[in-house]
Amino acid sequence: MKFRTRLRVTFVTIIALPLVLTALAFCGIGLYLMNIQDGFPVEDLDYTAMTENMGEVVDATDGVFLNLKRQIAEDPSRLADREYLEAVNSQIIRKTTYIIVRRENELYYAGNRNAAEAIFSRLPAYGEQGAEDSGFYFDDMDKYVKKADFLFPDGARGSAFVVTKVNSLISRKLLVDMFVAIFLILIFTGLMLTRWIHKGVFDPVNELNVAMRRIKEGNFDYILQTDVKGEIGDLYRNYEDMRLRLKENAEENRESEKQNRELVSNISHDLKTPITAIKGYVEGIMDGVADTPEKIDKYIKTIYNKANDMERLINELTYYSGIDNNRIPYNFHRINVSDYFGDCIEEVGLDLEQKNIQLNYANLTGGDTIIIADPEQMKKVINNIISNSVKYLDKTHGVIDIRILDEADSIRIEIEDNGKGIAQKDLPKIFERFYRTDASRNSAQGGSGIGLSIVKKIIEDHGGYIWATSREGEGTCMHFVLRKYIELQEEI
Repeated sequence: MKFRTRLRVTFVTIIALPLVLTALAFCGIGLYLMNIQDGFPVEDLDYTAMTENMGEVVDATDGVFLNLKRQIAEDPSRLADREYLEAVNSQIIRKTTYIIVRRENELYYAGNRNAAEAIFSRLPAYGEQGAEDSGFYFDDMDKYVKKADFLFPDGARGSAFVVTKVNSLISRKLLVDMFVAIFLILIFTGLMLTRWIHKGVFDPVNELNVAMRRIKEGNFDYILQTDVKGEIGDLYRNYEDMRLRLKENAEENRESEKQNRELVSNISHDLKTPITAIKGYVEGIMDGVADTPEKIDKYIKTIYNKANDMERLINELTYYSGIDNNRIPYNFHRINVSDYFGDCIEEVGLDLEQKNIQLNYANLTGGDTIIIADPEQMKKVINNIISNSVKYLDKTHGVIDIRILDEADSIRIEIEDNGKGIAQKDLPKIFERFYRTDASRNSAQGGSGIGLSIVKKIIEDHGGYIWATSREGEGTCMHFVLRKYIELQEEI
């Protein structure tokens, strides 16, 4: 339930419930004050009597009493007829007023027998003065009585009484009882609403507090589930979304930290080898081991090559930091595929020729095929892939094939070598950061493990995708796809 609805229900309840309970208390206290135990069944109660003053009670009693006195004056024998008495009693509008007829000292007729038996012994005697004039009021029983004497046909003495139950809502007892009742009603209402609000609001908030403490402690497995609607349900669902997001981020951070540790380990290992070699060759020169110009020249070239290896590793690390923070600078241009890749092949071919590696190139796209790409970043992709191919060539006669294929609205570039290939179990992982198929991390072949992840990042940033196929002992082929640039023709 929404907070707004809950507040509306609370507002209505605060007003309506005390009113209803007060009305019930009023009726209950009224019943008590009318002395139900004295003989008035609930169905015979006259609730108007609760609001009448004493004058109204006297008037109602006198009306019945005058009718009886007229009948005694005309024909007192009618009062010996119980059916007549029953008819007179039933015609009394006020239900708390009834007739009692006494014959000598015995109860001859009672309009309300239970109530009559309670007061019968206290009724005034035959011929006693006062009851016929002003009547008697029994304060302890709240009853008003008027008496008329007559003789039965056989001469027996009789008395007819009109008895009325008197109640007043303005009595001190009623005021005290109503005050206590209202106080208890307010306490009950407050407790009920407090419990309802506590269960509907504070209990869920406490559960959320516990859950947030668990999150603070790093426990992202504390689940909160609910089918509740409204704001509380939204809070639970938002917490669950937050928990899952934080758990995912924590797992990514742990994985990132693991990869960073691997990177440091890889870079440290790969830097240690050339540094050790450089120190050894420098010591050789200093100790005079290189005692001929040819040896000194060889040592210096080796030192130079090892320094280049170190620079390459540092550059890869710097570049990786850029892609990891999405800070690679791209300068996209419209590039003619034939011209661009022709220049790349010419540049790469000179380097491969010096390493005695054969380069084959085929461009099967049209001469006017254009792509949108960053020339420098795309060159890094090609150089990284070819560098990997050269690194893992294990044949005497190395061959690298570069093919550019036309695929309708895109081009596919394939770079294939005849190296030692990649195991099928490793193939899906080669584009992951820091993944290296050579567990030994031989510096002669193993790199930092981020080269292909850089390639994948650049290709994806160009809107393309990359994958690899390989057979162990036969070679590896890298495939990547780039979309063509198609200029829209204006309709005439």
